[in-house]
Amino acid sequence: MADLESGHDNEMDFGSALENYLNADFGDLEEGSITKGEIVRVDDDNVLVDVNFKSEGQIPTAEFRDAAGNINIHVGDTVDVYVVRKNENDGTITLSFEKAKRMQVFDQLEDVQENNRVVKGHIMRRIKGGYTVDINGVEAFLPGSHVDLRPVPDMDALVNQEFEFRVLKINRRRSNVIVSRRVLLEEERDSKRQDLLRTLEEGQIITGKAKNITEYGVFVDLGGLDGLLHITDMSWKRIRHPKEMIQIGQELTLKVLSFDRENNKVSLGLKQLVPDPWQDISARFPEGTKCSGKVTNLVDYGAFVELEPGVEGLVHISEMSWTRKLRHPSQMVHTGDEVEVIILGVDGDKKRISLGMKQVRPNPWELVAEKYPEGTILEGVIKNITEFGMFIGIEDGIDGLIHVSDISWTKKLRHPNELYKVGDTVQAKVLTVDQESEKFTLGIKQLVDDPWGHVPSTYPVGCTVKGVVTNITDFGLFVEVEEGIEGLVHVSELSSKKVKTPAEMYKEGQEIQAKVIHVSAEDRRLGLSIKQIKDEEERKPKEFHVGPQESGQNLGDLLKQAQEENENT
Repeated sequence: MADLESGHDNEMDFGSALENYLNADFGDLEEGSITKGEIVRVDDDNVLVDVNFKSEGQIPTAEFRDAAGNINIHVGDTVDVYVVRKNENDGTITLSFEKAKRMQVFDQLEDVQENNRVVKGHIMRRIKGGYTVDINGVEAFLPGSHVDLRPVPDMDALVNQEFEFRVLKINRRRSNVIVSRRVLLEEERDSKRQDLLRTLEEGQIITGKAKNITEYGVFVDLGGLDGLLHITDMSWKRIRHPKEMIQIGQELTLKVLSFDRENNKVSLGLKQLVPDPWQDISARFPEGTKCSGKVTNLVDYGAFVELEPGVEGLVHISEMSWTRKLRHPSQMVHTGDEVEVIILGVDGDKKRISLGMKQVRPNPWELVAEKYPEGTILEGVIKNITEFGMFIGIEDGIDGLIHVSDISWTKKLRHPNELYKVGDTVQAKVLTVDQESEKFTLGIKQLVDDPWGHVPSTYPVGCTVKGVVTNITDFGLFVEVEEGIEGLVHVSELSSKKVKTPAEMYKEGQEIQAKVIHVSAEDRRLGLSIKQIKDEEERKPKEFHVGPQESGQNLGDLLKQAQEENENT
């Protein structure tokens, strides 16, 4: 009897519960809303969540996994879920944990946008026109133009980095979010600029970051305001390009040289932070001082040598060697070489120092002038032959020139190689030693007397000579009267009759007689006439005068004999 009563009570409890369940009010759960639920079961595929509906909602377990694949919820935990759909008839309900999170993030983003706050985001990847940014599970779009204040040189370098952003636009229906980093940077820059403009003064020491490098200088971001560090204000020493000293992004400590508040222009200096090394330069580097330095740069006209940090001097190419004729300084020195120099001149105002390398050693031309005074006879080897003469090695780096006109008194040479070749040893006399022009001239013919010196006395005007025709030209005959001495019979002195061409009457090698009508040792000219001989022969057929070539008599004897005959008559 007791069991029957107990069964009856259980039946009444179940029926009461069923009636309560069927009559329960589930109207608080609206589709598209977020509600709280309790985790009642977790397995590999699904998670059951009780949201106080007729039945539990089933959510894929994947929605609860983190990036590493771990599940960080347990039975009994309370979570926010999104009501996707509910069915009052069969009591089923569809829930989503991810959509709830997404809705909450959108709520937060709208609040951030309305209140002009910032939100952190992680740049996930590059896409066309910009980047995809993860903001608490919501993918936002970051346009490329809103990444930075300036174009980013390496777009890929920003991927996987976290930044703060401003929210520009939200579209819940399309799940679109657009963010900007540039807006934040502009706000920060404007704020810093205002602070900087209030405190910036000439002579102030400030810090900045190199943002752009040009040939003429570096633009430095001072924090909302850019300043120019000109190349001439970077270092006391000469530099060819700002990149030699500064790289983009480098932090710099600088001095404000000038500040134009109206135009917001700032001129900066780097070298002004250290003392000017050119102060008292003449006292530290007086003229004539011998010192050492490093070659820093080569140019066509010379080499720059650093004497101390910030102080460079120029060795002109003409001051590098006493003897070598250099086409370029690289024939003597290279960048980085340590060299010894002499201070030739100092101009502190123009910050210029003239240096000499050759002055470190004695001038070999002075030694040569002492060792080989004019008139000295020496021997040397022919090092080079040109059309105009021969170069003879005298001392190391010094050559003497024998001009083609100083090779022979009598031989007419078209080129020195008619008599000599490179490597021959020759004897010559020193003619001139010009230290200033660095010229050393020699002569071979000066070793003997000039044979033309005796010509005026040996062949006076009026005497008759014999000779051999050596050359026939249109204007006359060249006649050799003795070895190396030639006279000219002009075409007008060949005959009283008109002569068309000398070749019609004479041939080379023919022996002729002629009378001397002009003689000059200085001009090396001997004028002869055949016509006068013929005229005299016509007047006095049996009388003629001969030159010193006749056997047994010389010209002096003949002249003496003629004088005695005249006195007797």
